[in-house]
Amino acid sequence: MSEQKRQVATAALAYVEEDAVLGVGTGSTVNCFIDALASSSKRIEAAVSSSEESTRRLRDAGIDVIELNAAGSIPVYIDGADEADEHLRLIKGGGAALTREKIIAAASTSFVCIVDESKLVRTLGAFPLPVEVIPMARSYVARKLVGLGGQPIYREGVVTDNGNEIIDVHNLDITDPVTLERDINMIAGVVTNGLFAHRPADILLVATDAGVQTKRR
Repeated sequence: MSEQKRQVATAALAYVEEDAVLGVGTGSTVNCFIDALASSSKRIEAAVSSSEESTRRLRDAGIDVIELNAAGSIPVYIDGADEADEHLRLIKGGGAALTREKIIAAASTSFVCIVDESKLVRTLGAFPLPVEVIPMARSYVARKLVGLGGQPIYREGVVTDNGNEIIDVHNLDITDPVTLERDINMIAGVVTNGLFAHRPADILLVATDAGVQTKRR
């Protein structure tokens, strides 16, 4: 599986626009991408990072990291996912960086998602849906999530880069991810949830034993 991650990370280099600001996500596959970017001949103006972890890795590789507020629009955002369906809708947030990931994806012209074939699913929801919440609202939000048919479990010991907490929602069969994303985000105390359905990926690169497959919306 690690070889597939390296393979798809390398394939993503083809989508990097040189002399421009690049959006960079979070996770093990993205770590492979950062390593590939650092050792490639690609030269970018700077990166906007979705997590403190990725920021450290980028800077260790000699890549300048700037704030989104200083970047303006971003031509390309490259990130992984915990699940992806055939419509390029995603579940993200296993690394607790979902809010910043969603912001950078929204600010980017093109969102390139890189995954191995184990992440490709027919229906989203086998992977527990992360929800970032304001700490004081955690119990209230959990009760509302039960009402939506999920089993919320507090991710103990995890504080996001924004100082918030994560609830992972199990046992969801997500047949209408656009509506569910909206309904969860409307609960008071929710910062955002890990469904990327209103703004799905534009390009999905899937690493398989037979090579990297490209899926487009």
